[in-house]
Amino acid sequence: MGKDMSTEYGQINISDDVIATISGIAATECYGLVGMASRNLQDGISELVGMDNLQRGVEVHLDGDEVHITLYIIVEYGTKITEVAHNVMGKVKYVVESMTGLTATGVDVVVQGVRVASRPDKARRDD
Repeated sequence: MGKDMSTEYGQINISDDVIATISGIAATECYGLVGMASRNLQDGISELVGMDNLQRGVEVHLDGDEVHITLYIIVEYGTKITEVAHNVMGKVKYVVESMTGLTATGVDVVVQGVRVASRPDKARRDD
């Protein structure tokens, strides 16, 4: 559906997918987040979505100039889940409002899983 805006120069339409992608990118910049998860939880296994499909892990509900966002995420093992969720909520709200001009009335976070993030500095050595 999207959000239609009229300016003195013409019409602007911001699609739901654009808002979802902005939200997904903002979320993945937060510490402790392994990635976005697919909204469809199959057999209790959460699927990590790639950077090209971030909108698959985000639901956007527009009502006038207000938007409500639900994010499906996977957090890194060993991080405090509530802190990661709070950081994601704040970052997504700020970025969406500043980039689109919409008011984010809510940002819900659904933690679909916990994973050990692969890090090159934690690689096993066979010395």
